[in-house]
Amino acid sequence: MIIISRLCKIFNAGSADEMIALNEVNLTVGEHEFVTVIGTNGSGKSTLLNAIAGNIVPDAGRITINGSEVTAKADFQRAKYISRVFQNPFSGTAPGMTIAENLLMAYNRGRHSYPVINLNAKLRDYFREQLAILDMNLENRLETIMGSLSGGQRQAITLLMAVLRPPMVLLLDEHTAALDPKSANQIIKLTRRFIKEYRLTTLMVTHSMQQALELGTRTIMMHHGKIIEDIPEKEKKFLTTEDLLCKFEDIRKTEKLTPEMIEILKNQYA
Repeated sequence: MIIISRLCKIFNAGSADEMIALNEVNLTVGEHEFVTVIGTNGSGKSTLLNAIAGNIVPDAGRITINGSEVTAKADFQRAKYISRVFQNPFSGTAPGMTIAENLLMAYNRGRHSYPVINLNAKLRDYFREQLAILDMNLENRLETIMGSLSGGQRQAITLLMAVLRPPMVLLLDEHTAALDPKSANQIIKLTRRFIKEYRLTTLMVTHSMQQALELGTRTIMMHHGKIIEDIPEKEKKFLTTEDLLCKFEDIRKTEKLTPEMIEILKNQYA
């Protein structure tokens, strides 16, 4: 489904602020796989998602989705392949529009043109059915302005919008990090449901080692723009968060991580 070959990205090349964000990354994600991605800040996690989504152009390498090379295609040209949910609950929706209007945009995503569709009774009923799945009492609030909702409610609708037309690839960029624990748990519950129900090929960046272990079929670790560990499901289902920290410690011993980075990891994932 997704094949990434020798992908490179350097920000501020040749300057004192040069940063190698992706360093010849190779990754293959099979159809219906659910890959969780962990690593320290600046390890390349979000840059990898940005490259797949088309938000940045890599300096070298190739990205293929479902047999089509998309390396040089803009983000809007990949809309038929990809849906994305960001960390900020206010990034994935139009705050001045109603819930119904936001859902209508998602409903029409990927079409060659956007026909004028009135929100007739049938479509409103469909949107209410979908909102009821969220279990947030939003199904009778179609005319509510999106910007007036809480972060958890808005993130739940953003996730629903991402799968309303099930994509080939779902990208989740720390989509629970900005939420309170109760809202985060609800979003994770919905994430599990949608990915399983629609059999979505998914990459999820997370700072939670517990999420990385409990969710998905594989977990990859990134550091300094490289994938330094690729843990299959048959192995990770027996691991604990302490085991993952030990893996980082083992990597440090081979000079891939410094002691300072280990301390950062322990603080991030405590």
